[in-house]
Amino acid sequence: MIDRRTMLAGSAALAAASLGPRMAFARTAGEKRLLVLVMRGATDGLALAAPLADPAFRAARAKWLDTYADAPKLDGTFALHPALAETGRLYGEGDALLVHAVATSYRERSHFDAQNLLETGGMRPFERRDGFLNRFLGLLEGSESPAIALASALPLALRGSNPASTYAPTTLPKASDALLDRLPDLYAGDPQLAGLWQQARQTEAIADASDMDSLGRARDAGTLAARMLADPQGARVVMMDLAGWDSHANQLGMLQRRFTQFDGLMAAFRAGIGPVWEDTLVLVVTEFGRTVAINGTNGTDHGTGSAALLLGGLVKGGRVLADWPGLASGQLYEGRDLKPTMSLEALNSGALASHFELDAEKVMRALYPGRTDRPVEGLIA
Repeated sequence: MIDRRTMLAGSAALAAASLGPRMAFARTAGEKRLLVLVMRGATDGLALAAPLADPAFRAARAKWLDTYADAPKLDGTFALHPALAETGRLYGEGDALLVHAVATSYRERSHFDAQNLLETGGMRPFERRDGFLNRFLGLLEGSESPAIALASALPLALRGSNPASTYAPTTLPKASDALLDRLPDLYAGDPQLAGLWQQARQTEAIADASDMDSLGRARDAGTLAARMLADPQGARVVMMDLAGWDSHANQLGMLQRRFTQFDGLMAAFRAGIGPVWEDTLVLVVTEFGRTVAINGTNGTDHGTGSAALLLGGLVKGGRVLADWPGLASGQLYEGRDLKPTMSLEALNSGALASHFELDAEKVMRALYPGRTDRPVEGLIA
């Protein structure tokens, strides 16, 4: 049976559409902004930033080295994937920090378990039902309104006791003006429904998504994220899923497309957010890495260590942050993976605490209960 609340939820869903990237946002106090991008499927960090100076890498990936013939060099060891032109430009301007050999505490090879730990911040898969980003919202004093999510479903990272909802453009026909005019009267007697309706209308106005029918195009997703964060009445925290990074076969072509899409999203976001970039942190993470060796279908399999990106006007960028473990056979995790030397939980805690001027240890305890890693320092100016 469909009741009025379900119908309102349905009307919000009508504004949503299936999309490649899925986005979620939440309003908090203060001028600082946060965009969290999750590359789902386990991004090959060794492809994102290739350690060309490591002889073992050159031996293991010999038949793919031509990819990096003209790739921009990040430093004396690493080269950026050539599809990441905008990311490289931001790196050159000191607004992008590449973090390598990083991983959560997860050490198995299940996407489902790894994504669950990435989003919940739990010690074991499925032990928690709330997300680390929702708990982070609780640390921001002065939250004024429910969080909003741009997605077909609320991401696990934003689920929890702090309010959040969803929104996305749609290909479905828009409701008539007459219906829209009548709905406020219909909901007037129910404060909760009336508030939700008002919030939905305000969100739609900020999104200004009449020129978009979905978020399937990466540049549209970046533009919409920028609109949401740049508007003074808009969101302060945005989360977006970037799907499709599981590269078991034909990795070269697949990653060329994925990195091009990511770079286009970042270009649109940077252009759209304008001067607010100076108050914005973009955190790009994935659930785990890939094997060093190429498999029999010209791909790589589930691994452990990967790479993360921090971008924004206040990021201490233009450098690679890594305690590089090496890729010789004796230096690999379980003889096959890049060995992690940095905790992703510590990286996230350090970055969020510094950007929002919070106590780093408090952030670590709230986002990742039970962890003893020291939050990473020196990430934000």
